[in-house]
Amino acid sequence: QVQLVESGGGLVQAGGSLRLSCAASGRTFSRYAMGWFRQAPGKEREFVGRISGYGGNTHYADSVKGRFTISRDNAKNTVYLEMNSLKPEDTAVYYCAADEVVRFYPRGRLPTDFGSWGQGTQVTVSS
Repeated sequence: QVQLVESGGGLVQAGGSLRLSCAASGRTFSRYAMGWFRQAPGKEREFVGRISGYGGNTHYADSVKGRFTISRDNAKNTVYLEMNSLKPEDTAVYYCAADEVVRFYPRGRLPTDFGSWGQGTQVTVSS
């Protein structure tokens, strides 16, 4: 397993931007596909997007496609979630997660596909 720590959450107005970071421990970070999920109060954890180990493939939920971008820097053991044009409905706790199994999309969107999780970071979008 890998240890993950998210950062970068906060309060932003609708239409604004935030960039979340997720720092991973270990020397084999590129082995892991990385995912971002979010969970709003009273709702199930929701898939946001996923990036392959070397960053060549990304996939996004329809609700964020065109607004959110996932990238990674394997030299820094870090994955990023760039969020633009934020909406109040994007308010949630955002989690990063690691998956060491090779999966072909549309597989790899379930929380149970990921073996390691960060503690989450709160994103609040005001209207």
